[in-house]
Amino acid sequence: MPAEWDPHRATWLAWPHHEPDWPGKLGPIPWVYAEIVRILADHEQVEILCHDASVMADARTALDAHAVRADRVRFHVVPTDRVWLRDSAPTGAIDEDGAVVLVNWAFNGWAKYDNFTRDVLVGEAIARLTGLPRVEPRRPGGSERTRPTTDDGRPGPFGPGDRIVLEGGGIDVSGDGLMLVTEEWLLSGVQVRNPGVTREEYERVFAEWLGITRRMARNARFVATDTVVLAVEEDPADENHARSIDNLNRLERASGAEGRPLRVVRLPFPRPVVMNGERLPASYANFYIANGVVIVPTFNDPNDRIALNTIASLMPDRRVIGIHAVDLVWGLGTLHCLTQQEPQPYG
Repeated sequence: MPAEWDPHRATWLAWPHHEPDWPGKLGPIPWVYAEIVRILADHEQVEILCHDASVMADARTALDAHAVRADRVRFHVVPTDRVWLRDSAPTGAIDEDGAVVLVNWAFNGWAKYDNFTRDVLVGEAIARLTGLPRVEPRRPGGSERTRPTTDDGRPGPFGPGDRIVLEGGGIDVSGDGLMLVTEEWLLSGVQVRNPGVTREEYERVFAEWLGITRRMARNARFVATDTVVLAVEEDPADENHARSIDNLNRLERASGAEGRPLRVVRLPFPRPVVMNGERLPASYANFYIANGVVIVPTFNDPNDRIALNTIASLMPDRRVIGIHAVDLVWGLGTLHCLTQQEPQPYG
């Protein structure tokens, strides 16, 4: 799996249409999306999945109003349940010949929702639209035992229980074998993704399908092969303080490729963003790196400037642009959650 800053062929998005994802606030969300697409289309191709023809017409209207480059945007009618393609769309990887392969993980609605039947098919749709090969990672050691046969005795398709559920928002890679992974949703007993799958089995899956040689369980993001950024809450009274300091201490003791020290750079948290009594996951670490640009969620907060300047200093070869995300985060995700990159082939 290439690092996010490696060249992209395109960014994939799904146009918002599911009102329960932003209860009472869906109205402004398409305009936030239009601004995201406007910025991305100045730097790379943008592919947009639209739930139906009506959603496509609304998307065209919003992008036209924002004067988005039409030559860099394509629309596709593909039904979706939700728009968080980081988790439901396939991961772009590079095979031994330098070609792009879509690693199509299973998706189970975060083991939380029961309406995800359309999102399960997003990987097939993107493979069809791109013509790229699609592979489905399986649980090590269990696939052949449960694989059915066709009427003529040949191996048939694997059963859905063999596939590995993985959400792209829970992993980040350096491009040279290191992975940051959120272990809570892989190994805890809450919202179980892959019942019975062990840590060792996950390591085999990551090695086989993404080329990972070493995994670190941290909530952080790579910005270079030897540099990560981590949101750190300095206020001891804040609920994020203890967890973020623990992550910081662990990362500062970790090493990067070939045993070299890993550089850890702090990002601040914005003030708590609260809606109807619920604290939302507002974080500057939900930025997205595209060709020549980084888009960063902002929250009408004094720390917006600190976060933008920090990220700009770490990636001086890219423009760094803030996107107002106070409304967007009501959907429990922001810029990284709604995007999925398609890498350029190598060579």
